[in-house]
Amino acid sequence: MSIVRPFPAVRPAKEKAHLIAALPYDVMSSDEAREMVKGNPLSFLHVDKAEIDLPREIDLYDERVYQKAKENFYSLIDNKHFIKEEKPCFYLYQQVMNGHAQTGLVAGASIEEYEKDLIKKHEHTRADKEADRIKHVDTLNAQTGPIFLTYRAQKNITDKMNELMKDPPLYDFTAEDDVRHIVWRIDKNEDINFFMNSFKEIECLYIADGHHRSASAVRVGQRRRDANPNHTGEEEYNFFLSVIFPHDQLAIYDYNRIVVDLNGNTKDEFMNKVNEKFEIEEYSADKAYRPEALHTFGMYIDKIWYKLTAKNGTFPADDPVGSLDVSIMQNNLLEPILGIKDPRTDNRIDFIGGIRGLDELSKRVDAGEAVAFSMHPTSVDELINIADAGMIMPPKSTWFEPKLRSGLLCHLLS
Repeated sequence: MSIVRPFPAVRPAKEKAHLIAALPYDVMSSDEAREMVKGNPLSFLHVDKAEIDLPREIDLYDERVYQKAKENFYSLIDNKHFIKEEKPCFYLYQQVMNGHAQTGLVAGASIEEYEKDLIKKHEHTRADKEADRIKHVDTLNAQTGPIFLTYRAQKNITDKMNELMKDPPLYDFTAEDDVRHIVWRIDKNEDINFFMNSFKEIECLYIADGHHRSASAVRVGQRRRDANPNHTGEEEYNFFLSVIFPHDQLAIYDYNRIVVDLNGNTKDEFMNKVNEKFEIEEYSADKAYRPEALHTFGMYIDKIWYKLTAKNGTFPADDPVGSLDVSIMQNNLLEPILGIKDPRTDNRIDFIGGIRGLDELSKRVDAGEAVAFSMHPTSVDELINIADAGMIMPPKSTWFEPKLRSGLLCHLLS
């Protein structure tokens, strides 16, 4: 059973939505955010990355950052740039990028179901990142960035969404990155009851993206539950802001790798070691190799693209984690040859989301880094299978696009 709940959203006034809605806080640096907000004092980055309104030298986790975020958030409300819904509602949120559309239900997901692992995870989280969002949510008394959830698609739910999307939308705008964002409000009781009852028939939900945001929202809810002697389970802090998409509409992009040096190897030594675990085929000096199938990889070194194919027996084919391409690359090349033991912390490796294209890989290697690898995207089915098995995916396994905009729909905790 999956519990979803409508909520009384705090949301932009219709004519302000395109100005307020912003990319999530963790996909850009503070300096990039400062550039993005120039000329737009309403951008939600003033809430999600409030350090941009403070001196550059301030620590990102300074108390003043969180207080500035709170000030900016409630200023949007006080100045009527935001509206407080009186009635708990669901919403539909559709994103269209390059002709591909995905539509999710915006709802409160259950903290209790997260605790029971009925909302399944596939990544570990970092304590420092959790602590940051815990402080942010607690200080604002609000969840401002939605968690990206998925479920095994159900025809009756998809059909109902398509029916409701025939109505005029609440918001419809195209952002600066050419992604179109459309939102519909679901406020009729019969429609609200349909979604609540239909999701009760779904065995579990899966976190696609937003493990740190979800873990932080849960932690804040747990603290408030423990501190409330009159806790009933119906309080808003028992639910966290989510957009829940059917799995068959999602797009996962490749998450590519660049390494700054060859770990003391000459090029010939490196190529010989790679050849022990991979078939190597020269591809092109002019065209990047985009892997077309599982267990194939592109490699760019010394101005040449190569196709790598993992040799039989070099990975456990019956292991849902060990047979992932990111695991094959890590276990057979990055760690044993290039010395990258922990890709989360090693500053010799960088990760490039496929949305930026493969030219970024060759550009950086031509500029002085040693070698780049293009990856085949992890599939949604692989993600779900690993979560179902209670296993954890390696770091930097998935890159979802388009990103959910923050500030379109916010959830107050009390």
